[in-house]
Amino acid sequence: MESVFYSRFERHAHGEGLKGQSTHYCSGCGHGLVHKYLADAIDELGVQDRTIAISPVGCAVFMYYYLDVGNSQAAHGRAPAVALGHKVANPDSVVVSYQGDGDLASIGLAEIIQAAQMGIPLSIIFVNNAIYGMTGGQMAPTTLMEQRTTTTPTGRSRITGEPMRMAETIGQLNGPVYVERVALFDNKQRVRARKAIKKAIRVQVENRGLGFVEVLSECPTHLHMSPQDAEQWVKQNMVPVFPLGVKKDLDVEPWFELDNPSFNPQDVATVIGSSSERSDKIVEQFPSHIDAEDVSIKFAGAGGDGAQTIAMLTTRTAIKAGYDSTHIPSYGPESRGGTSYADVHISTTEVLSPASPKPHVLVVFNPQSLEKFGPTVRADGIVLYDSTVIQQPPTLDSSIATYGIPFTQIAVDLGKAMVKNTVALGATVAATKIFPVERFVATMEEALQNNCALLPINREAFSRGMEAFADLAQT
Repeated sequence: MESVFYSRFERHAHGEGLKGQSTHYCSGCGHGLVHKYLADAIDELGVQDRTIAISPVGCAVFMYYYLDVGNSQAAHGRAPAVALGHKVANPDSVVVSYQGDGDLASIGLAEIIQAAQMGIPLSIIFVNNAIYGMTGGQMAPTTLMEQRTTTTPTGRSRITGEPMRMAETIGQLNGPVYVERVALFDNKQRVRARKAIKKAIRVQVENRGLGFVEVLSECPTHLHMSPQDAEQWVKQNMVPVFPLGVKKDLDVEPWFELDNPSFNPQDVATVIGSSSERSDKIVEQFPSHIDAEDVSIKFAGAGGDGAQTIAMLTTRTAIKAGYDSTHIPSYGPESRGGTSYADVHISTTEVLSPASPKPHVLVVFNPQSLEKFGPTVRADGIVLYDSTVIQQPPTLDSSIATYGIPFTQIAVDLGKAMVKNTVALGATVAATKIFPVERFVATMEEALQNNCALLPINREAFSRGMEAFADLAQT
């Protein structure tokens, strides 16, 4: 078997020279040792070709550059959920969720509690250095009382809560079979850490259950100490708060048996009661004047502009026409004012990727969206923008048909600014001729069936949008 570590690490300098043999970790950081013990366990147990490592958002974010196993990158805190997905999709896999204290004990607390309580065989390696290491040294859930961080410059106080003892928390759940806390500050502790990590992998390999190992790790950078002093700090300060040792170790028989799931589309169709027969088209003509097989559209603006709503209406219209269609929303952090865009695909067969990085049609409500997405529109594509708020559009490819229509002003003239998205939808239908007008109107009426008072103004807004495009096209 080849080494579990790659022969060279290509993150820096394409793996050439000394950088090809160096990790990105700071001097004295414990992650390197934990990586070694994890690699040793995978090698000794002979499971390299079955192992999937889930790397987190945090200092270990680039773990996939180092371990030659299957790798997945999880969103912040979501590694246990991703690990569960891998395990049930491939029950023979050996899945390792590798997480830091901010990742596991803060934003991912719900995920780790639920995954641990389920008890499905997984291996959780939890690196606790009492700080948010990657993002600037902020207070973490495991930060010690009176410990100074960038967000507790005078020291952690009672007002910010007590440090969380995750090994004890996980150990009291019914699901896990093995829970231990170890450290790295001397050779004796490193030997124990190596054995614990191997055991957490082994209980999964043997289908006995979930193993959880918490590793107290040094962070010399944010402690502002040398590696040697950081080791002593962990020993003298962290261990009294986070006592080392086994928290749970059950002797259970192997129990996990799960058949490999079927990925056959026909099996899925049978389960959900659908048919492989193509539905009769309500609208026979696919908009092949835009693309022969797959039309992609992007609606973009600020939160509250209504891009998501008209994207959904477009998708529903396409589905009712008998075609496969997808709508993928993307929101900014604010409910109002943040960025918001939606990607729509309409396909004659099956949408293979729901994203629209190079749309045929772009509909935008604000300058930022036009600046960002305008250059991504395909040659011979169509761009419609709200000329009420976009006074000076950027120069786009000369093959792209660009139309400035005052969506907002038309809506304001109708007495309700919020229907500017319906104005935009009418203009889009007129510009693209993607499906007959009556089909969009029917979808809109169905969407508003529980709020009939809004139907008249939305019908009028839709018509005004179509008229505005027709007037512009004639000039």
